[in-house]
Amino acid sequence: MTIREETQRLEAQILAPYAMLSQNSAGRRKPEELCDLRTPYQRDRDRIIHCKSFRRLKHKTQVFLSPEGDHYRTRLTHTLEVAQIARTIARCLRLNEDLTEAISLGHDLGHTPFGHAGERALDELMPGGFRHYEQSARVVERLENEGKGLNLTLEVIDGIICHTKGVQAKTLEGRVVRIADRIAYINHDIDDAQRAGVLRPEDIPKEVAFRLGNRRSARINTLVRSLVENSRGGELRMAPEVQEAFDKLHDFMYTFVYRNPYAKAEEKKVPGLVERLFHYFAGHPGRLPEELAQVAQEEGVQRAACDYIAGMTDHFAVSLFETIFVPRAWDL
Repeated sequence: MTIREETQRLEAQILAPYAMLSQNSAGRRKPEELCDLRTPYQRDRDRIIHCKSFRRLKHKTQVFLSPEGDHYRTRLTHTLEVAQIARTIARCLRLNEDLTEAISLGHDLGHTPFGHAGERALDELMPGGFRHYEQSARVVERLENEGKGLNLTLEVIDGIICHTKGVQAKTLEGRVVRIADRIAYINHDIDDAQRAGVLRPEDIPKEVAFRLGNRRSARINTLVRSLVENSRGGELRMAPEVQEAFDKLHDFMYTFVYRNPYAKAEEKKVPGLVERLFHYFAGHPGRLPEELAQVAQEEGVQRAACDYIAGMTDHFAVSLFETIFVPRAWDL
């Protein structure tokens, strides 16, 4: 018996009846020989961690554009916090932690530079629109590994696509990631907003603070504990009073932080920057990276330009914009 087979035997013994066993995976679009050491979901996790798109997340905005300070979240630290929360929930509910972690680590690989401002800009420009969760799936299926994709299992791809809106994931692990994503971003965005001076601790509605807690760690603990204690038989739910407080906190953040004029002042510059880059590369496909030439040929130059911009970090997008559009002094 290989180590992988031993791990799968333990999964069958330990995990809940409604957990997704790696031995029952629907597999990959391109069949591969199984690994002797790792289960399919463990291999997916490793492929995601080692891919270029994952590394670029460290220089992509979460909420605050180009913040001055070392402790603001980036898209990478957000991803790690989601993975931690999701794994805790999965372990408590005896779900497949490896599948949960792989979905968590891959869920935002397709996110644009400049946070949701960049996403909205590309959504306006692309025929058919742009959604970062669909782009994340596109990254792992089409764009990574020099255009070959990562060939992940279908369960991981499904969890990535379904992590935020619309249809729920087919696996309970994917649904856990969806909830963990919301728990993570609401709470760390409060932390960042307070650090930026946009929000004070006393601004949080008193009934929400009373029900969930006054500190980030207390709120996360309340939410996770309520989810674990109230989820039974393969259905995820929180206690009604906790869910109500969480929804109120979500609405509060949209009103006072996500739409805050001070916090979002720099975002007004994003649509113009993204639009000019998009039209430039759509009109000059020869300037696209070599790995996107095939995309341009098969799916059109707009699709290739969109893929290129969506994969950029904040700094690279600004630097490239300056190189293309900002005149430089002559070197005499």
